[in-house]
Amino acid sequence: MFMTHRNSRLLRILRQNRWKTTSCSNDFTILGIETSCDDTGCAVIDGAGNVLGESLYSQNAIHVRYGGVNPFIAHELHREHIETAVTEALSTAKIKIKDIDAVAVTVKPGLLLSLQVGVQYAKYICMEYNKPIIPVHHMEAHALVARIYHNLPFPFIVLLISGGHCLLCLVQDVNQFFLLGESLDNAPGEILDKVARRMKLKNIKEYSQLAGGKAVEEAAKKANNSQQFQFPLPLNRNRDCNFSFSGLKDSLVRKLIKKEKEHGITGDCLIPEYNDLCASFQIALAEHLGHRLERAIIFCEEKNLINPNNKNIVVSGGVACNDFIFKSMQFVAGKSGYSCYRPPPKVCTDNGIMIAWNGVEKLKKSYQIQYDLPLSEIDPIAPLGKSLIHEVKCANIPVKVTKLTNLL
Repeated sequence: MFMTHRNSRLLRILRQNRWKTTSCSNDFTILGIETSCDDTGCAVIDGAGNVLGESLYSQNAIHVRYGGVNPFIAHELHREHIETAVTEALSTAKIKIKDIDAVAVTVKPGLLLSLQVGVQYAKYICMEYNKPIIPVHHMEAHALVARIYHNLPFPFIVLLISGGHCLLCLVQDVNQFFLLGESLDNAPGEILDKVARRMKLKNIKEYSQLAGGKAVEEAAKKANNSQQFQFPLPLNRNRDCNFSFSGLKDSLVRKLIKKEKEHGITGDCLIPEYNDLCASFQIALAEHLGHRLERAIIFCEEKNLINPNNKNIVVSGGVACNDFIFKSMQFVAGKSGYSCYRPPPKVCTDNGIMIAWNGVEKLKKSYQIQYDLPLSEIDPIAPLGKSLIHEVKCANIPVKVTKLTNLL
């Protein structure tokens, strides 16, 4: 049988949903496990979206020393923390592992060795306690987690910006994603980390323990002249929703080298204008994001993919924690009459809450509930949804860039 007597409550929920997917009992709990990169995150959530317990073991302080995530170290730290993280989440939720109804776990995309730790531990739990397992796409989880905190009916547009991804999608349903644009080279979080490293921001005491993107954001707040440095708009002639950030980084390096020569800067010293350079770069990055977002809005409206009575945009992923970038996307969205949302900052970054919530959403739709998860389902480079990138390009939509200088 698919279910045993120990899972009778879950069986009842599944039977309800087979015929009625718009509403169901919320009397169930999901354990979420996230190990796609460098954070070991676990959470317990009930069917109503209440976070009953959570735990997060961040590896950021360790990886800062290496200037980025070391996959082998991340793997070992996940192995060290996974059992403790699960135990803490369950303890905080005041629930025993035998009483949870299912386990949701990230299977794609991410670092292969890191993903394997979470999946293998989830499989162990499900075999030991006869629980169903729900595979989760990491970026789908980022896109949907805002629905815990905001009333966001489908469909909506989502901008996913992180250290590993930059994606524009239309979210039609829990399991229906349409890709509108993606990065052709680096992700914005990766670029911000590289910029911070090249500018030597870690040599400033107050930034020494911060991730690169956060250091750039904090330095930009202290700028006296955010318009001192001018950057080109990437892909200005490409009428699509794809992104490219490597050119912005190269432009910054050229400006930095020029200033270092002007001031005779050597070794660990910084140029005097580092705050202004951070601010100018951050504005350029936000304008590029906003430029592609505006085109995505127009495309979705022209193709009647958005409900005119529910015009919503979600910004999620680690870079969404950047207040200036989020404020910029709110401004761009507002020009077209859209509301712009993001999850709480701690839920923008990788965490177990978003994985558990994705399990809740899938369980309510009776989607991807299974009792075995072959390791072959782990996919480090899994795409997100069905691609409409070619259709966006063919639409040939002209968009003028929205200047964001005055928002800083």
